[in-house]
Formats: sequence, structure tokens, C-alpha cells
Amino acid sequence: MSGAKRTAPRKRAARSQRLVRASAQLPREALRFLGVAHRWRRRTPPVGARPGELVVRRDAPATQLHWMVYGTGSVEEGDTRDPAEVAARLGDPQRVVWVDIHGFGDPAVLEQVGQHFDIHPLALADVVNVPQRPKAELYGDRLLIIMQMARCSETGEIEVEQVSLILGPGWVVTVQEHPGDVFDPVRTRIRAGSGRIRQMGADFLVYALLDAVIDGYFPVLETIGGVIDRLEEEVMELPTRATLARIHATRRTLQHIHRLQWRQRDAVAAIMRDEAYPFSVEVRPYLRDAHDHAFQILDAIESFRDMSVGLMDVYLSSASHRMNEVMKTLTVVASIFIPLTFLAGVYGMNFDHMPELHWRWGYAALWGVMIGVAVGLVTWFRRRGWIERRETQGAAKDDPQPR
Repeated sequence: MSGAKRTAPRKRAARSQRLVRASAQLPREALRFLGVAHRWRRRTPPVGARPGELVVRRDAPATQLHWMVYGTGSVEEGDTRDPAEVAARLGDPQRVVWVDIHGFGDPAVLEQVGQHFDIHPLALADVVNVPQRPKAELYGDRLLIIMQMARCSETGEIEVEQVSLILGPGWVVTVQEHPGDVFDPVRTRIRAGSGRIRQMGADFLVYALLDAVIDGYFPVLETIGGVIDRLEEEVMELPTRATLARIHATRRTLQHIHRLQWRQRDAVAAIMRDEAYPFSVEVRPYLRDAHDHAFQILDAIESFRDMSVGLMDVYLSSASHRMNEVMKTLTVVASIFIPLTFLAGVYGMNFDHMPELHWRWGYAALWGVMIGVAVGLVTWFRRRGWIERRETQGAAKDDPQPR
């Protein structure tokens, strides 16, 4: 592909972002994601590579491991870069081990994690070679679940990132590329011992993490809802080309989130229906609750998409109405000046023998005729309803006072 063809999409994207942000009256936290195309470039192994090969960016963050080991009466946690230190804590049936991994910068560490926890190479490749579609797959007694996590960052940007969960006997491994996630409420519950999470097994921890990922879409939708409300006000007051660009960007964002959430709902439904997945009878009702939350998010996204389509229709109607008003004004002005131009043209001809040419009051009479014609046309247009009267008298003249 030539350099000109490669730079053309970038120029169009930059122009779209400038339109989106031009004279924007939207909340600052809502402008970050508008105008940004949600197209991920998937990292795949080269042609002919061995199955399970890990593809890591050169500038990927360093791999960090945070572990938590908890049971009914105690909780331990810490940070390490040695997977063997965490693997040594496995084997206690009364305790659950949760390993949270951030960063793909050290493929050797990730491979050691796969060896110590007996994770299939293909599953590990799906974890690292992002992005993958949301799904749930069994590898022996190991369950791989891939989800797409959405959250609003501190800078107001809506971030979508893959998070992978691997469930084994008595342990859970979560992997994502960058620090920062939606799992802080789960960590707080584990440390405080609130709820049933410390009394349940690793499968309940996986449910809690799935539920946190799904519920993380609610704040994102609240932000988008605020954007749509402001766009509605902007469309009704003074729509511009920037308004149209923002509407398109909002629709594109909603379409992207809808596609992700639809697949995540299907993944949770597959886990809920298939008895082969390692979830106990006590945990499966909770999975139904997570599935119901996914449905609620999809319903909200559908409502916002309908509202964005309605905004587009209102924008087009408003633009058409403004054009009609402009054309009507120009037509009225042209209609008034047509007879005036005719009179000025007749008496602007250079003939010696013309009626009233040498009349002393001819100039004033011509101005009087022209003004009379203009006033008469304006009055007739107003009576026909072609010129709207300004409502400067308020509602008092429209509604007579009761006697």
C-alpha cells in the first residue's frame, strides 16, 4: 500500500476528531472517546509459527504478579515476579489462590505461569494475543474465560481492554495487559470478609469477577447517556457539523459496546447451560444473576442506540427546516425587489421623451410608489402566512384575560 493511501484514513480520523471537539458543549469526561475509531489490530503469530506462540509488543508493560490467598479465617496477599512463589501456596483445599497478572512485557514469566499452573499453551496464547472475542473454553479441568472490560479512566476516557480468567482446582488466574481494572470491589470484599466470597470456592470467585466486568458497563452507559442528553439539547438549539460528527461517534461507540456485550452474554449463557463447566450447584444461580445484568446492559444500549438514531432524524429535520427558512427569506426579499427593480429600470432608461421625466415632483413620487409597493407586498405576505410574526407581546395577547 502506498504512503498516500495509508495516510488518508489517518487524515480523515484526525478531521473527524477535530469536528467532534469543535465548539463542544459536552462534559469533558465525555469528549475523550468521541471521534476515536474502535478498531483493534490483533496481534497474531507470523505465518507458519508453532501453535501457542506468544506475540508481545516491544513496548508492553513489565509483567507484575499480585497474589491473594484466602480462606474462611485469614487472607494473605503480596506482589512477586516469581511464579514459583505463588505455585508453592497451592494444594490447600480450604483456601483459594487468586493470581492477578498485569503486563505482557516478560513472555518468559508468562510461560512459567503456564507451566506451574498447567495451563494449555493454546489457552495462554489466547490470553496474550489480544484481542480475542469473548468466549469460554475448557482445556481439561482448566476453564478459560475471555471478557472485554470497559471502564471510565481518571482522565475521562472510556477504555476497553481484554481480561482473561483461568479457573483451576482451588485457584484463579486473571491476566490483562495494562494495570487498572474493575476488581477493586471484589478485593475489598475478600479483605473484609463480607458476603459469602470467603466461604465459597474458586468458582464463586470467578463468578464475582465476571459480575464485576459486566457491571462495569453501567457507569460507561451513564456517561454515554449524559452525552446523548447534551446532544439532544444541542440539536434542538443550534445544530452544527460538529454536532453531526458527535452523533456519529456516539453511535459508533454504542455499536462497539453492543457487539462486545452481546458476545459476553452468550459466553455467560454457555457457562450457565453446560454442566461440563466446573461450577458447583451453589454458584450456578449466581451466574443467572450475572446473565440478567448482561441483558439489562443490552437493553440500555438498545435504548441509547434508538435515541441516537432519533437524534440523527431530528438533526436532518432541523437542517431541512433551517434551509427552508433561508430559502423563504430569500424568496420574499427577491419578490419585494422585483417590482422595485422594474421601476428603477424603466426610469433609468436614457430617453428624452418620457412621462414625468421633467416633472418637478417625479423623483419623490417614484420613491413613494416604490415604498408603497414594498409595504403592500410585505403586508400581503404576512396575511398569507409567508412571514411569521414575532411573538414579542408574550402570552397575554394570545390568551385573553378572564373577566
